[in-house]
Amino acid sequence: MRVRPGAATRRRRKRMLRAASGFWGTRSKLFRVAKQHVMRAQRYAFRDRRRRKREFRALWITRVTAACEARGMSYSHFMGGLRKANIALNRKMLSEVAIADPVAFDQLVALARQGLAAAA
Repeated sequence: MRVRPGAATRRRRKRMLRAASGFWGTRSKLFRVAKQHVMRAQRYAFRDRRRRKREFRALWITRVTAACEARGMSYSHFMGGLRKANIALNRKMLSEVAIADPVAFDQLVALARQGLAAAA
């Protein structure tokens, strides 16, 4: 006796249409179209999970650069000076310090200047 694939097919289609809920028009109603758009959305999601990390790093660097230049120092000299002064802070934390605690950031700039002077 042959088994018709009713339950498995219905489950597969429901899972795909659930993933497409919120899509506009036919993209959330018809299985074939929904499947295409869910697959595309998953490709974008995969790509953009990696892209998000890049974008945040660029944002942090922009913020630190602005804070450094307000204090008369370039970003690259600042980072080099911190490295020579053996201060290991990542860019996310540096950007948070630059925004939330300008006095502490002034001290970091001073330490970076000392690190550059000691290395020269």
